[in-house]
Order: sequence, then C-alpha cells, then structure tokens
Amino acid sequence: MKYSLIFPVYNEEKNLHSLYQRVNQLTETSFSDCELIFVNDGSFDKTADKLKELHIQDRRIKIINFSRNFGHQIAVTAGLNFAQGEIVAVLDADLQDPPEILPECFEKIKQGYDVVYAIRKNRKEGLVKKIAYSLFYRLLRTMANINIPLDSGDFCVMRRPVVEAINSLPERNRFVRGLRSWVGYKQVGIEYERAGRYAGESKYKFSQLMKLAFDGIFSFSYLPLQLMFIFGLFALLLAVIGSIMAVYLRFFTTAYRTVPGFATTIILIMFAAGVQLFTLGIMGEYMRRMYDEVKQRPQYIIESKIGFS
Repeated sequence: MKYSLIFPVYNEEKNLHSLYQRVNQLTETSFSDCELIFVNDGSFDKTADKLKELHIQDRRIKIINFSRNFGHQIAVTAGLNFAQGEIVAVLDADLQDPPEILPECFEKIKQGYDVVYAIRKNRKEGLVKKIAYSLFYRLLRTMANINIPLDSGDFCVMRRPVVEAINSLPERNRFVRGLRSWVGYKQVGIEYERAGRYAGESKYKFSQLMKLAFDGIFSFSYLPLQLMFIFGLFALLLAVIGSIMAVYLRFFTTAYRTVPGFATTIILIMFAAGVQLFTLGIMGEYMRRMYDEVKQRPQYIIESKIGFS
C-alpha cells in the first residue's frame, strides 16, 4: 500500500458522497494504489451508515468507529496509528481542504521532502474568526519553543518515518500540527485557497477551539511559566516600594499622617490577588495536562473497525 488518506469525520453525512467522488476521481488518475481511512469520531447522524455504503462500493475504504466523540486531534491520531501507506495524507472531510492539491503535495514528496503542509492563503470564515485564528497562530509562533508554521493546519502529507515518529509520542493532549513540527525532518509548505464548508456547520465549538489553542500553547511553550515568575517579581517589587513609601510618609512627613490609606490598601490587595489567581490558573493548565498523562488512559476506544485485515 503506497498511499494512505486519512479523513476524521464527525456528523458529516452531507459531505461524504461529494468527498468520495472528488477523491475517487483523483485516485483513478493519479495514485490508484491507496487506502482511504475514515475515522468516525462518535457521529450521531447517518455518517456511520453512509461510510458502510461507501465501503461496500469501494473496498479501499476502511472505517474506524469510536465508542464516543474523542475530538478531532484524537481522530487524526487514530488514523495515523492505523495507516499503512508509505506516504500518508491527512484531510478534513468538510471539503475545506481540497483533495485536488494532493498531487502537488506528492510531487514535493518525490522531490525529497518528508513533510508537505498546507498553508491557508485565505479563509472563508467570518471576520472575527479570521482575526482570532490569525492572532492565535502568531501568538503561538512567538511563544513556542519550536518553529510552528503560520496558518498551517492538520492538512498535510508525510512520509512513513515521520508518521512513525509522531505515533511514538505518547502524550494525550494532542496538537498534531505541533507534534509534526517537533519531530523535525525536511518540511515545506504549499499555499492553497481554503474553501468554505461544502455542507453542514462547523463541528468545532468555541470551548473546543479554546482547548485546541491551550493544547498548542501549553504543550510547546514554557513562556507562561516564565511570565508567572516575572509577574511575581514585579508584584514583589511594587510591594517593597509601597512599604518603603508608607514608612516614609508615616514617620518622615506630616502631610499624610491623617490619611487612612484605604484606597491604596485595596488597590494593592486586588493587584496581588489578581496576580496570584492568574499564576495559579497557568499552573493549573500545566498540572491538568500532567494529570492526564499520569492516569495513562488510552487516547481513544474503538467500537468497531471495517475493512482492516
């Protein structure tokens, strides 16, 4: 099996037929020796039935059904775990990642690159979402201790050694595009015009997007912990300066002896409490991830598999 195409799917019954038609047209002309792995991430619509119909129609289609919804990054992880191809591609099933640029990606692989990642040249989301994504990627690029390409998602093509390297990483709070950068190898980006969803609505809720952003930041950056130390020093410095000023005003001047200092006290208490709560929150994010690792629970549970020998 030379090529593996991985599609994480969650309630995508309206997109599957069109997705298969476009992918099948490509595979018939460009890379017929392939497997199509669909990871059903606990869909509750007719996605599972549609996938079974496609499997009967085309035996190259393989299906992994999760016991519940484990999340997009875990679905991608499962697909990478089961892919057998020498060259592995990851695409979303909503057709925002056009499969038609896969031949260009494969050509880059033939030129000697190990990873070809797609860079979104233009997004079709609303203005607020565009700004939020843009700020996040630039913030992550600044904070991360590795080089994570700007505006690149999970859409990519990888050689087998890269896939095996990512599969060897045991962490449970997965940020696949960060892991892809962390393992190294020879990588290159290709720009593409990101389309709008073919049908249906985005399955990423705001809370899930925030978790993905936190996984990216706290998994690949120590800067929040370093900022905590800086904020702590700053608060300590203010406290020392405030104490010296209070002693000076109390014992060496007469203008402020009758001033009770209520406002100053409240401001200092609120500032100190805010810094403490902020630092505790950052520590909590790191500790939560350590707690997940210590529990050693499996990343996902498979209810059934179809098409695998």
